[in-house]
Amino acid sequence: MKKAVILFLTFISIPILAVAQSINNIDFISPIHNDVVAIQKDGKWAFINKKGNLIIDFRSDLVTTNTEDGDYPMFNDDRCPIVAVKGGISYFGFINKSGNTVIEPQFLNSSDFKNGNAIALEVIKKVIAKNTALDKDMVNYRYFEVLIDTQGKITYYLNQDGVNIVLDKDFLREIPPITSKRITEDLFAIKNKKNVWNIINIKE
Repeated sequence: MKKAVILFLTFISIPILAVAQSINNIDFISPIHNDVVAIQKDGKWAFINKKGNLIIDFRSDLVTTNTEDGDYPMFNDDRCPIVAVKGGISYFGFINKSGNTVIEPQFLNSSDFKNGNAIALEVIKKVIAKNTALDKDMVNYRYFEVLIDTQGKITYYLNQDGVNIVLDKDFLREIPPITSKRITEDLFAIKNKKNVWNIINIKE
């Protein structure tokens, strides 16, 4: 009787597993990158591994990267960017290949990871005065181009002055651009206020 039950359970699990691995009506399939493939369906993205198994289910917060093969989300250094909209402002973070958020959406923009770091725009809030009549702080926001590691820790400030910003959806209608450029693993080109470039070595 025990063998019969085991055989019965095995028999009914086979078609279920077969159906679970079948993914149909896909709109876009990316080339394999970092051992995974991005697939799009009904405007949402997911990831499959080399065996065709779905490792990250379809979701709408994955950020696409522009490539010669099209725009699609990708993993670099086991990190894929995601975006969350809060108060009409887009904030960027990262997930790992398990689909878990390892860097909470907090940056105004971010590049993909390379060699263990990414360029991101960190927002800093500073209280500049107090409106006593309204009992409300008057604040100033600035963003800085920084390097972050794969845990989201800031490891280097690429610019020291920062850029003033009004953190309101009516003023911030576009994602602020990243102007710094990676030259090598340690060399970065930084555009200053005079619109000219400085080259820095982050190891020095």
